[in-house]
Amino acid sequence: MAALPPDVLQQLVCQSPGMMAHPGLPAIWVALVLGAMLAVVVWLFRQPRRAGQPAGGPSLAAWPIVGPWLRQAVRRPGLLVGLRLFTAAVFLLVIYAGLFGTPFPARNVATVLTWSLWWTGLIISVYFVGSAWCAICPWDALATWLVRRRLWGRGPATVSLNLRVPRAIRNVWPAWWMFIALTWLELGLGITASPYLTAILALVILVLATLSLAVFERKAFCRYFCSVGRTLGVYSQLAPIALRPIDPAICARCRTLECYHGTDTVEPCPTHLVMGRLRENTYCTSCGACSQSCPEQNVAWSTRPTGEEAMHTARPSWDGAWFILGLVALTSFHGLTMLPFWEPWMRSLGRLIGDSGQLLGSFTIGMAGSLAVPAALFALAVWATWRSLGRAWPYRRLFAQLALAGLPLAFAYHLAHNVNHLVREGQGAGSVLRNPLGIGAQPLSEAEMQLRHLQPLLHQEVLFALQAGLLIFGFWLAVRILRQRLLRIAGEGNLHTRHLIPMLLFIVAVTLFNLWLLMQPMIMRM
Repeated sequence: MAALPPDVLQQLVCQSPGMMAHPGLPAIWVALVLGAMLAVVVWLFRQPRRAGQPAGGPSLAAWPIVGPWLRQAVRRPGLLVGLRLFTAAVFLLVIYAGLFGTPFPARNVATVLTWSLWWTGLIISVYFVGSAWCAICPWDALATWLVRRRLWGRGPATVSLNLRVPRAIRNVWPAWWMFIALTWLELGLGITASPYLTAILALVILVLATLSLAVFERKAFCRYFCSVGRTLGVYSQLAPIALRPIDPAICARCRTLECYHGTDTVEPCPTHLVMGRLRENTYCTSCGACSQSCPEQNVAWSTRPTGEEAMHTARPSWDGAWFILGLVALTSFHGLTMLPFWEPWMRSLGRLIGDSGQLLGSFTIGMAGSLAVPAALFALAVWATWRSLGRAWPYRRLFAQLALAGLPLAFAYHLAHNVNHLVREGQGAGSVLRNPLGIGAQPLSEAEMQLRHLQPLLHQEVLFALQAGLLIFGFWLAVRILRQRLLRIAGEGNLHTRHLIPMLLFIVAVTLFNLWLLMQPMIMRM
């Protein structure tokens, strides 16, 4: 692997002695992103103001060779059960390694696998397989096996109280609060640097999933409480693939709705969905219940244009809009906390307010501010758009509609940030997998940390190209979603430049801030 240029090598040492930092995005790539953003803005203002139509693609079940195999794969539970057994085994290894392995995070499979490999791989997978991770999630698998006491098939109704979730929390607010709490624990308490705390957190979530399954009907934890599942569900609105009917006419004729009610041997849909009426991926966990229960074998993976759902068919909601804003804010906040000057900021704030120890009070204030600023800017942009439209739509409804434009901004930076950690910190993952408990291992030396920078998993320029390309992709898709949503609101021929400008400024501001974050040297987590 080629060595880094001298100017980049100088960035490897942070302001804090002994800490190593990832180099930031070079000026040439920054200029490329800015040029692409300008081109997208020009395209937006020159493009005819006509609303597009949903354009679903063909079902993969119709493909030659792949199609017949896919029909059988989604119909039979064997493959799914095998994958769930595998992920459950890996999950138990993470728990064991975290509780009884080495405390050095870079030498323990619990922290390396969870924070460097799994979380990044999970976000990457959304684009290619939607919410398919939820189908093999070890939390849900272990909770189901513990409560239902069987590996597959429909369990007896008597093993759960089957209570309805209270109406007040039958939304994504619980997942939103869980997302904020997990971020606070991850960054405020430094869970990413503690194998033991990583294992404890994983066990706590398993207990919550199990209790929810034992108390509430179906899988309330997956639909309402799990922030990981809701993140994947929201992001999968951008994915070019989704579980859908092969022939919609068959679903239109169906009166028995096995996909919703289940059968004697197959569980009902865990999140209360009817396949024939499904228009968005948000709550689909790709669990296979509908494909296994459908008597016509009419369910399979289908393709569609990228972002099609967010542009046309997604049904915005007030709580869903706030979840998207949480993603926009907290993905950027992760980057902010890893900059060299974040810790000095927190110490200065701690001295100002009398905070000490782990500076949790200062961190909480910083996190609250990072959530409040993007939300306030978005609310202001929506208000300006609402005024320019003559207040024809209710403000809350417009707020929910336009929040979808923030989705690709969060997704693009989320990937750009995490890919950086994966490529640089994943370099030593092979040795950790060979010695998952880190028996006899010593902490990373400064020479080893520098070697990881000099020999990342991808060439330095390839990584920079990926990061720049992701930001361009996110900006382009956000602008397209904004345009389509406003065309649906204002109507063809009635959409003017003044309607686009407030939200366009918000999209530009978020993208420029994320670009600035990628330009900064970023401290290694482990």
